[in-house]
Amino acid sequence: MEPRTALLALLLSAALLSPSPTLAATPLPAPMLATRFHQVGDVAGWLVSEKLDGVRARWDGRRLLTRNGDPIDAPGWFTAGWPAQAIEGELWIARGRFQRASDLVRALRPDEAGWRQMRFMAFDLPGDAGVFAQRAQRLRLLVAATNAPTLRAIAQTRVANRAALDAQLRAVVAAGGEGLMLHRTDGRYVGGRSDGLLKYKPVADAEARVIGYRPGQGKYAGQVGALLVEDAHGRRFALGSGLSDAERRQPPRPGQWVTYRYNGLTAKGTPRFARYLRVRTRD
Repeated sequence: MEPRTALLALLLSAALLSPSPTLAATPLPAPMLATRFHQVGDVAGWLVSEKLDGVRARWDGRRLLTRNGDPIDAPGWFTAGWPAQAIEGELWIARGRFQRASDLVRALRPDEAGWRQMRFMAFDLPGDAGVFAQRAQRLRLLVAATNAPTLRAIAQTRVANRAALDAQLRAVVAAGGEGLMLHRTDGRYVGGRSDGLLKYKPVADAEARVIGYRPGQGKYAGQVGALLVEDAHGRRFALGSGLSDAERRQPPRPGQWVTYRYNGLTAKGTPRFARYLRVRTRD
C-alpha cells in the first residue's frame, strides 16, 4: 500500500472509532427545585400536574442519571429508542410504590422483572430555553413521536381558580396521590430553588433522626412497634403509623434520617398525627 493511501486509511479508521459528536450527552443545567405552595394570585397562569411519588431522574440524551448526576443502571431495553434531547421526570411505578421504585434504582444489579413495572414520567425539558407552556407542549410531541412504552409525559392541565385547584388536590389525595405540582406557564427553566415551581400537598413533610425503638405488642410482638426519633429542633416523639411489616422486622437503623408526615402541632409542640413515610433520600 502506498504511504499516502495507508495514511488515509489510518485517518478513516480513527474517525470511525472516535465517538460521534451527535452521540455526546446533552449538558444538563442544575435541577430546578420546587418551593412549597403559597398564594400565587391568579392560578390560571399555572399548569398543574400530579406530584408523583417516584424517584426523580434525568435523561441526558444517552444515560439515565439521578438528580445529583449519578448514573442509574437501568436495563438497556428500558431507554431503547429514547430521543437524544435531555428530559427530566420521575421513575415511577404506581401510587404508594415509592419504596419499590427506590429499591430498583439503587440495586447493584438491574432487576429485569422489577423494571418491567417502571415508567419514566417526563415533566420537563431542562435544555429547552422556552417558557414552561412551550416546553410542556414540545415534551408531549417529543414523547408521542418517540412512542416508547417506558416513556410517558405527565399530564399538565389548567385550572380556572383556587376552588378548582383545591378540588383537584382533594381528588388526587383521595385516589392515593401525594399532591400537586404547579409550573408558571411563563417560567423559564432555572437551576436551584424556584418560585416558578410549587408543590402543593395537604399535609406537611419533615425529617427526624432515628434514636431508638419502641417494642411491638400483640401481632407485632418481637418486632418494632414504633421508631423513636428526634428532629432538628430537639423534639422527640414516636413514629408507629406508616411502618410496613417488613420495616417493623428490619427498621431504619439508629442514626438514619427518615421522612414523616404530620398535620400541624400538638399543644406540646410535637407533630400531630405523625406517620412514617420513608428513609430520607437526597435525589
